[in-house]
Amino acid sequence: MAARLKIYVPPEEQPTTMQEPTVRVRLGDLLPLIAVAQRMNFIWLRDFLDDEVVISQDLHDVIQTIRRGRPTSA
Repeated sequence: MAARLKIYVPPEEQPTTMQEPTVRVRLGDLLPLIAVAQRMNFIWLRDFLDDEVVISQDLHDVIQTIRRGRPTSA
């Protein structure tokens, strides 16, 4: 008797939903861990590159200043 072949149909991808932030972490605790993950080229870090973070307005201003190439005062 001939073997019957079955066609594999992969499940449809579930739409990705954004999770609401539930954990607060100090930037000072988070940055060293992210820096190590980036330096060691941990693949899992790429999974989070599109995630959004909420920062304070003053930190945003500093980042924008640096991005425009203007040094901040010491």
